[in-house]
Amino acid sequence: MEQTESPRQTAAASAPLREGRGWAVVALLLALATGVCFALESHISITSQAMLYVLAVVIAAYRLEWQQSVTCAVGAVTALNFFFVPPRWTFEVESREHLIALASMLAVALVISRLAARLRQELRHANQSEKRARQLQALASSLANAHAVDEVVALGQSALDAGFAGPNHLLLMAPAQTEEEIPEGEIPGSENLGQTVRDGLRCSVQEAAVLGPDTGRWPGLNAWYLPLGGKGRTLGAACVQPALATDESGREHAQALCDLVAQSLWRMRLSSVALAAKSELQRQQVQTTFLAAVSHDLRTPLAAIVGAASALQTQASKLDGAEQQRLLASIAGEASYLSTLTENTLQLLQLNTAEQSFKRDWESMEEIVGAVLARLRQRDPKRRIKSKIVPGLPLLWANPVLIAQLVSNLLDNALKYSESDIELAVGAANGRLQVSVKDRGPGIDPAVQKMLFQPYRHSDQAGPHGAGLGLALCHAIAAAHGGGLAFRPRQNGGSCFVVSFPVAPQPTHGDAGGEAAADADGGAP
Repeated sequence: MEQTESPRQTAAASAPLREGRGWAVVALLLALATGVCFALESHISITSQAMLYVLAVVIAAYRLEWQQSVTCAVGAVTALNFFFVPPRWTFEVESREHLIALASMLAVALVISRLAARLRQELRHANQSEKRARQLQALASSLANAHAVDEVVALGQSALDAGFAGPNHLLLMAPAQTEEEIPEGEIPGSENLGQTVRDGLRCSVQEAAVLGPDTGRWPGLNAWYLPLGGKGRTLGAACVQPALATDESGREHAQALCDLVAQSLWRMRLSSVALAAKSELQRQQVQTTFLAAVSHDLRTPLAAIVGAASALQTQASKLDGAEQQRLLASIAGEASYLSTLTENTLQLLQLNTAEQSFKRDWESMEEIVGAVLARLRQRDPKRRIKSKIVPGLPLLWANPVLIAQLVSNLLDNALKYSESDIELAVGAANGRLQVSVKDRGPGIDPAVQKMLFQPYRHSDQAGPHGAGLGLALCHAIAAAHGGGLAFRPRQNGGSCFVVSFPVAPQPTHGDAGGEAAADADGGAP
């Protein structure tokens, strides 16, 4: 890949040309001052001629390097003496006053050159410090928005290349590599570097110290080797070259760049560790909560089943037919509750702790709701569920089993806590498909509404049978499909649950099957 020259390399290449132009400017200033003095010789005194030469020295001191400005000062005094101080066209000085004037002029010219050179150097240092401060600020901003280790390394490498001529190298240790292992092995990526560079990087990581000129460690090198981090937390090292012993500010700037990179890398590592710890804590909390739910919510139905079964087994001959049927119905009801509880718990665990990979297809909401109502008719002999489905609804990109389970759980809750009719409405508005279930039950306590969709949280209204999983599962299913579940209290009492799903761009004729096959990245829950 073609490499472009850095600004420092470009400046180094143009240095001889710039120096030649400076000497040309010195010659031009002296020639111009001499020509003006010859042109005005009959109108001005030798003192005025000296001032013209001083003006040339001031211009040279302001624009040129100190070597060139000093040369211009000496040349101005020499030219004034040769061309205009009696005896003319010689370097002799016949008057003591002229000698003092020439000496004073030389001293003033040299002082001006020195002051101008120092001012120019301080200005150069100030501009360089400002530039480096801006680079540090830009790097800090870029690293704050970085989200990958490779991105951080690339930003750090670019900053070093922009600040130093190079070639520069920024390398990280392997994730499992320690500082003690560095002397025995190589830092990944250093295999193609020279032996000196590899040794410098290894030593910098091992000692967690800066190596190179004016550091007290390996002063004979022509590069600085800087660790990324401190002792016990070094993540890698950087090689910055060329390095000058007199460029202390440059070494401090390189160290500041490496410190920013190291801090960003440690931030990412700590974030990763914190995220892993949080995930592990959540997993343990789910397991603990699940065990608590099993021990609490399964105890009562299991005791009822065991009691009814024992009564039938030991006292069947003493029980009449009605009592036996009551016990059998109790066993069937409690077993059904246990089955539903177990299914909801496992489904919720799958949605919350695993990647949501399940089959989807273009489904008709009318068909899903119709199938759910057909199953619920056995538990709704009075047909209290009044459904209203808007015709011509758009298709939903969803898993039909999960959507059916969501609608079924909402209707089951409404049937359980309400004695009056239940309204089921399905429609579409503002690019979303909505399903609402309304009842006239006792409603939900405002204190419970904040934790309504959390698992294993239920009010006293749930009675002994209610693990608080149904609504939590409904909320998880809606979120897995990009939708949401909301609760709204109704006026004059009752509850209203509204599920909304985004309506995706509808498929063209014959495309539904192909898209379903393309999306089949996991089994249906």
